[in-house]
Amino acid sequence: MIRFTVYGEPVAQGRPRATTINGHVRMYDPAKSRHYKEYVRLAASEHAPATLLEGPLQLVVNVYRSIPKSFSKKKTAQAEAGELRPTSKPDVDNYVKAIKDALNKVIWKDDSQIVSVTVAKFYSQRPRIEVKVQALEEQVQQLSII
Repeated sequence: MIRFTVYGEPVAQGRPRATTINGHVRMYDPAKSRHYKEYVRLAASEHAPATLLEGPLQLVVNVYRSIPKSFSKKKTAQAEAGELRPTSKPDVDNYVKAIKDALNKVIWKDDSQIVSVTVAKFYSQRPRIEVKVQALEEQVQQLSII
């Protein structure tokens, strides 16, 4: 199992942009998304396995967004306790897209290996993402021990 945390305000995958150069359309990531993926890739590389993971994988992502300054003290306390959760955009799947792209060729060979995803959004005074990657074989072995 691989676990790591990326501190800072989480950034969801932005919509791809297009430009035309000499009559050819070129698609590219928005700068904010591209930079965040590089940051996640750097943080993940410190926890990268000696050989890229193969086979079916489970990905668990917890996204902790900043508590809005407009929240009252009561709402801030509820948010910090996990009683009040973010229901505004961006969607959780857009956070996962950025993380999966960043971890390609760093943790696993290809993100098509991800067969199970669990993701949740929370508020926190310390914005971050927490990532856990586990080979499904490990999970089956742990269950058989119990």
